Amino acid sequence: MAKRRPRRNGQASPSPADPYPSAAGLGAQSQRQQRVGEMLRRALSEILMRGETHDPELGRHSITVTEVRASADLRQATVYVTPLGGREEDEALEALARNRGALRKLVSRAVTLKFAPELRFRLDESFDRMDETRRLLDQERVRRDLESDAGE
Repeated sequence: MAKRRPRRNGQASPSPADPYPSAAGLGAQSQRQQRVGEMLRRALSEILMRGETHDPELGRHSITVTEVRASADLRQATVYVTPLGGREEDEALEALARNRGALRKLVSRAVTLKFAPELRFRLDESFDRMDETRRLLDQERVRRDLESDAGE
């Protein structure tokens, strides 16, 4: 176990092995991470909308950037995307992965950060999960159970 050095006010400082002891490591993001993620989302959305990359394959896909999650040190960003209509998802992700370096460079010009984050592209499946949840809640058996629980 790493030693903790006492601070001037008597509190222990985080160990070098755990520089981010907040809830951010558990899935929740800090305000800073959220703010940077939103800036990156807007910048990437504009870059893709204007077709600033020189890859015709990427240009033929209409891609929506739904969310960007920045790591605690802001050096990595996971970009959640959805191709228009949910078609050709694999081709769109491959085109984004191929253009990762160019997109990173364009983002670094659009957003003022100390480091341009490494971009990782993932398919946003939250809409599919939402549809599945709605489908389950619309089932007669589930509605009956919910109504009986509400009556008690």
